[in-house]
Amino acid sequence: MLRQSLAAVRLLLLMTVLLGVAYPAVITLVARLDAPAADGSLVTVDGHVVGSALLGQAAAGPEWFQPRPSVSDYAGDTSGGSNLSPNSQAQADARAKREADLKAANPDAVGPIPEDALTASASGLEPYISVAYATWQIPRVAAARGVDRSVLERLVADCTDHALLGYIGQDGVNVTRLNAALAGLPKG
Repeated sequence: MLRQSLAAVRLLLLMTVLLGVAYPAVITLVARLDAPAADGSLVTVDGHVVGSALLGQAAAGPEWFQPRPSVSDYAGDTSGGSNLSPNSQAQADARAKREADLKAANPDAVGPIPEDALTASASGLEPYISVAYATWQIPRVAAARGVDRSVLERLVADCTDHALLGYIGQDGVNVTRLNAALAGLPKG
């Protein structure tokens, strides 16, 4: 009996080292060499990590492009949508408040407010906005930063990820990358 118990303990220790330490270390090493995104698609400004291109984050102030609304305040540990029905009064009230806030914050914006500016993403962590919403925000950001709109139009174009194969999905602007690019511009 003692002999079997010792064999079981030795096997447990061996498997713990092999499967609990060595195997995860090898897989992590291979992932980092083969897929740099395994570290989270980190976005840096001046050598400092400011976020991940895979996660949206709040941006305070008129000099930044705003992401889609988030009911979880962009917190990864509480991600999720509101699960409100499109016909619910709470959804209509939230949408009306967002519309009023956006019109007040963007008085020079041209055209109607894009739909993705009025509705929260399903995860609350969406890093993308439509090209229309990014373009709609350009007048506010240009005025707050004192830069020419054409500079911001180029940044939006540079941070736009196009639909897969040109037709699967839609073009989207990564707001985290866009705001990181903005951080590198001198304020006017």
